[in-house]
Amino acid sequence: MNQEASKERPGSAVRLTVAAVENGAVETRCDDLTTEEPMEIRVIAGPKELCHRIAVTMRTPGHDFELAAGFLLAEGVIRDRRAIRSISYCTDPGEPQHYNIVNVRLAPGVPFDASRLSRNVFTASSCGICGKNALEQVQALCAEPPVGAFRLPADYWLALPDLLRRAQSLFARTGGLHATALFDTEGCLLLLREDIGRHNAFDKLNGSLLLAGRLPASETVAVVSGRASFELVQKALIAGIPALASVGAPSSLAADLARAHGMTLIGFLRESRFNIYCGTERVEV
Repeated sequence: MNQEASKERPGSAVRLTVAAVENGAVETRCDDLTTEEPMEIRVIAGPKELCHRIAVTMRTPGHDFELAAGFLLAEGVIRDRRAIRSISYCTDPGEPQHYNIVNVRLAPGVPFDASRLSRNVFTASSCGICGKNALEQVQALCAEPPVGAFRLPADYWLALPDLLRRAQSLFARTGGLHATALFDTEGCLLLLREDIGRHNAFDKLNGSLLLAGRLPASETVAVVSGRASFELVQKALIAGIPALASVGAPSSLAADLARAHGMTLIGFLRESRFNIYCGTERVEV
């Protein structure tokens, strides 16, 4: 697979001058804001190499190719890196947004049916599109439960939020980013991705794993900086991740999905406490 460099672009944060009010006093300061820009994902497929405009998502620039690959993985368009012939930015002379359009060219023979996509629409950075044949899609993509034969003590889980926070370099500057991180069973950070959208952060992480040939991600633990929604559990399952921990609350549908597929789901992971919603066999308490 040919792949152009998709590095963290300059501009992931923008510095502005603000009037800061504190204790009744006003002071002029500089403040870093997280960059938010649209990114269009296009798929080029078939013998005639037709171009299909799949989705537009609002994201933080950086790791754009991973985001596109992870998005298509979640949508069931691709299953592994062999399905991708190349990923590149669109540099057509007539396109003004060269670095906000990503073309994913599928390998010859890879089937593609645009009508089967559940998210062929504009997607906001803060949320994915839910209620979309989602249960049937997860069932089709996750026929086998994720593999995780570990049993980890409470101290392991309680250390994760701090490890996540310390690894969030862009969040430290802006305070305006979500993160998804992957840890091994020793508590070592394997991979972390940040984005203004929590769904995008997970897609970037999954896209990195896919492009590196590291799926399924068995015997690992994913941690997310916000709540655990249905779609984040879905993304973890599609990547073969057996445990997902969130600093916020899970939704009822997220808990149902995790339970149905043998995943460990932990919520309210903060300070000295957490709740286990399913998969208690992987937690030693």
